[in-house]
Amino acid sequence: MASSRDPMEKIRSRQNYPNHWHTDLMRATQSDPLFCCFSLWCAPCASYLLRKRALYNDMSRYRCCGGYMPCSGRCGESHCPEFCLCTEVFLCFGNSVASTRFMLQDEFNLQTTQCDNCIIGFMFCLQQLACICNIIACLTGSEEVQDAAQLLNCLSDLVYCT
Repeated sequence: MASSRDPMEKIRSRQNYPNHWHTDLMRATQSDPLFCCFSLWCAPCASYLLRKRALYNDMSRYRCCGGYMPCSGRCGESHCPEFCLCTEVFLCFGNSVASTRFMLQDEFNLQTTQCDNCIIGFMFCLQQLACICNIIACLTGSEEVQDAAQLLNCLSDLVYCT
């Protein structure tokens, strides 16, 4: 789980972790093409399964967004972790993927690369901007802002698929 350290300090410390991923992002599709196809067709389902696996199927350890977001621990996760995880992977997909990755990195001291940081960080920012635009569109009824949110979602999905 996430520690109480400064988030930027935690991000910088991942650069110096001693271990490396067995499979980097550039070779993931070659390493497990069947799971990649599954994740292409049902990305939230894949994210759900990966998070459960990262928690060793012990849902008592579950915290929203892996404990990395301000909402973590405040969403009633302890009462219904399966439902909360399901909600997380469908409503906050980018966060769910990044959080699971960060959990694994912190647990196993896995070093990240600049390429990983750029892809994941950019995807995360696009998802957050899309969410903000969706909220603004709901409040104002603006179709232009809703269109911008959809465009940001599409761009985020494109970045994620890269």
